[in-house]
Amino acid sequence: MANMNYKERIISDHKIMLGKPVIKGTRITVELILNKLSAGESISDILSAYPHITKEDVMAAIDYAAAVISNEEMVGSK
Repeated sequence: MANMNYKERIISDHKIMLGKPVIKGTRITVELILNKLSAGESISDILSAYPHITKEDVMAAIDYAAAVISNEEMVGSK
């Protein structure tokens, strides 16, 4: 896992985007960032589309997702 502390950049507030995790100070969800990356967009592409976030914000979203996955059970595991 990355050395970044995503807790400084990712928040979840029921008043913002129905509580989905977002980049602090924005309405940009971790889900949106991950979807764009999985669709083949680069970090540079995302930063161009959303100039008010930083590379560190994007990396925090990835780190957050990794932390969540590391605490989940495998789908279909018995």
